[in-house]
Amino acid sequence: MALVTGSRLGAYEIISPLGSGGMGEVYRARDTRLKREVAIKVLPDEFSQDASGSRDFNAKRKSLRR
Repeated sequence: MALVTGSRLGAYEIISPLGSGGMGEVYRARDTRLKREVAIKVLPDEFSQDASGSRDFNAKRKSLRR
């Protein structure tokens, strides 16, 4: 799912792509509610159907939060 600059994903406005890899695509975006820049990772469709892919992503997300 490639997102285009200026498009919206919920409350987030896409600013630019940051990179892509095996776990998906990462975009620089603006949270329009909190008025700050964030990074958004968009996972490929197969991760939503694969429990091990979801576990890997959640483990990575939790480790980055620390």
